[in-house]
Formats: sequence, structure tokens, C-alpha cells
Amino acid sequence: MRDELGQSVQSGKIESIIEGRLRQARQDDGAKITVPWRGGEEKHLHVISIPLNVLYFNPDTHRIRAQRTLDAKRDAVLDSDPWSEEAQDYLHYLLRCNPSDPEKTDPDYIALKEQLETFDQRDPGIITPKGVLVDGNTRCAALKDLGKEYIRVGVLPDDTSQNDINDVELRIQLRSVKRREYSYINRLLAIEDEIKKRRNENDIAREFGIKTKTLQQDRWVYKLIQEAIERSRTDDGTSLRLIDFEDHQEKLRELQRDFTKLAKTNPDEAERLKESRLAALLLDFAKTSMRLVEPDFYERYLAESLPEELRPQSQESEPVQVPGLEVEVPGESSQVKKVRSLTDQLLKDFATTRSPSGETAAAGESRNRLDKAGKVFSNAAKLAGQNAQLKKRQIVVPERLTDAADHVRQCAAEFAEARAKGALDEEAFDDALIALRDELARLAKYAGRAFDTPGTGVEWLLESVNNA
Repeated sequence: MRDELGQSVQSGKIESIIEGRLRQARQDDGAKITVPWRGGEEKHLHVISIPLNVLYFNPDTHRIRAQRTLDAKRDAVLDSDPWSEEAQDYLHYLLRCNPSDPEKTDPDYIALKEQLETFDQRDPGIITPKGVLVDGNTRCAALKDLGKEYIRVGVLPDDTSQNDINDVELRIQLRSVKRREYSYINRLLAIEDEIKKRRNENDIAREFGIKTKTLQQDRWVYKLIQEAIERSRTDDGTSLRLIDFEDHQEKLRELQRDFTKLAKTNPDEAERLKESRLAALLLDFAKTSMRLVEPDFYERYLAESLPEELRPQSQESEPVQVPGLEVEVPGESSQVKKVRSLTDQLLKDFATTRSPSGETAAAGESRNRLDKAGKVFSNAAKLAGQNAQLKKRQIVVPERLTDAADHVRQCAAEFAEARAKGALDEEAFDDALIALRDELARLAKYAGRAFDTPGTGVEWLLESVNNA
């Protein structure tokens, strides 16, 4: 994010228009809007009506920060000349887009347009004295698409800084429950912006309406995404984009929880889990399928099935020198290196398929590898699912008996109490015991067939039924 927005070519003309309308609003003692201002105080701003065509979309609005990377060339224009027609058209386009699928229009944007068309503009936007939209970028885009000429806005003071602009936008967004919410990735970016200001995590979490633990979880996710983007970078500079992770919020948060828990007892397994699940996420696994990816997923289900071009070269673990000390500690295991190598290849392949250079031989090879990887991972997930079901069935049988023992224990206590109070229905109790005997006999029949050398418990069951 830039330190200052700078000025457009027409900033002087725009300032003159805004100042003239502000002067009239002050004379008329017109409507005002209250905004949060510089560390907690509030500012009461006069509201004016101003032509849409003299205002500028804010190139640094948090609403589309991640989506800007959709088109690297147009994003570069936004940085170099944010007030140009090309840059402003790009912002207008991004404000309409579905955050996770920019080729489609966001349903929330469509709903906003319908609301504005039916009820007109209810809430004023906020602009700088130079005509840059601080709050209301999306409303401005929708009003333009509806063919409207004017928008109602409050005007910030003359000494407004870029930091003020960012703060006001963020505070208004977070305090309102009726606005089009920031997308997941854009919220992560907004949190990191606040962290860079050296603000306390607890304070930031409170403003975002989340727990500090959730904020720390999201920061871990953001770091993972940034590392994945860097690892995906190809020789021509192409890489994955922030928006490529927009739809994976719950998967990433669940990965963070499982990784953190496992890392406390087995860091090596935690790394293997992280790498395998990141690869599965790239291949668009459903959340329920992601849970089947355990630390041994690569060795157990993938290693023997991977095509040759996806098999990592043999990588041995190497000791790591501790800086400043003549001490070596064990490095990453060969298993971690192998699964990370596979994930790196998939990251680069996905980046290559998104290369702006279009259809190339390299892109074709990458798609071919990704297709093969998708099939291998899909089969591996089926095997892991079958194994999980088998484990569940193995566990459920003894658990049922443990539950039955708990019920019998409770029954004994209640039997004694009922007998002491003369409240025992002896006939019903006898009938229930017969039902229990019949079910134990059925269980004994199955158990007798299953075990060649029965254990103590099974022997007791068989003897009890035979003696009944």
C-alpha cells in the first residue's frame, strides 16, 4: 500500500467543485454524517451531492486488494497511474466481480444495484477533498452502472492523510452490519495492514469482531499463502495469486488447527501433514476429503502410485548447522522433503497454467501433470476413506460394549435404590434380563465363530451363555 495517493491531473478542478458545494452545505446547515476519526474521536461531515464523473475510485481500497492481482499489467497501471481512465475502468470492473471467481458478477453487487434502483441511495459515501472515494466505492460503481448522475457523500477535512483514508474505510466497514463484507483474503490483508502499524493484536481482533486466537490463526494462514505463492514462482516470474486461495477459508483454518496441535508433539509429522494437505487443497479436495489426508498420506497412498514425472528424487536428511555455534542438529526428514518436493511441483504447475503468455508447451505439460496428480490423489483419498471407515467399525464394537457396561453399572445403582424404596417392578425387571440374555447369546454366537483362540472376555461370554 502506498504512503500517499498523490494527485490526479484534475485534482484542482475537482477540489474547486467540492469546496463550492461544501460552502453551500455549511450555509444551509445541511445534513451531516458521522465518521470515526483518529484514534476514537468522531468527525461530523457535511453531506453534498456531487456528479459521479468527477470522483475517483480508491486504488488502495481494502475491498479489492487481493483481486487487483488478477491482471498483472492492469495492476501495474494502477500503481503507476491510478487516476488514468484505464486504471479507473479496471477498478470499476473489480468492484463488480465475485471475489473468488472474478469472471462472474458478485451476487452481493447485483443485490446492491437492485436496492439502489428501488430505494435510491440511503447512506452517503465518504470522499477526500480531492475527490477520492474512501467509503462507497461499490455504491459509486453500481450507481454508474444504473446510469445515475449524482452520489451523496460526506467530505473529509483538508488535512486528511493516506493513513486517515485507510483508517476511516476500515472502521466504517467493521462497524456496519449492512455493508457488502470484505472477502476472506481482503480481510487478511486488512489485518496485516493494522499489524504493520504495530498495533496490539487484542485491539485489532476486537475491532474485527473476532477472538485474538482467531486473528492469530488467520495470520498463520496468510503467511502460508504468501509462502505458497513464492514457492509457485516460475522462471518467467509467473506465480499463483492471492485470489486463488479465496474459496478455501475453512480448509486453511482447519489445516492450521491440525498442524498446530500436531506440531507440539511431532513437528516432522506436522510438516508432512501441512504439505500433503496443501497439495490436496490445490487439487480442490472437498473439506471432508481433506480430513482424510494424514501425515502418512504420501508414504501410504501416493508414493507407489505417482507417475514418474511427479516422483521426487531421493532426498536424504541433512544436519543443520546452528548459527554462531559449532553444533549440528537433525534437519528435515527425507519424508518431509519428498512430500514438499511434490507440493512444490504442483504449485509451479498451477502457476504455469495461469501464465499470461497463454497456451504454451510448458502449460500443456503442467496441465497433463495436474490431471495425473488429480487422479492419483482421488484414488488415494478413496483408499484413505475406506481405511477410516474400517477403523471406525473396529472401534465402534468395543465402544458399544463399554457403553453397555456403563448402563449396567447405572442399572445396579438404581436397582438398589428402587428395592430400598419398594418401587421395583420385579416382573418388568425379569423380562428385561431375558431380553439381555437373548442378545448376549446372539453376540456369543458371532464371537464364537470369529476367534480360534478366544481371550478371557470372550471365554467368559461363551461360558455364561452355555451355562444359562
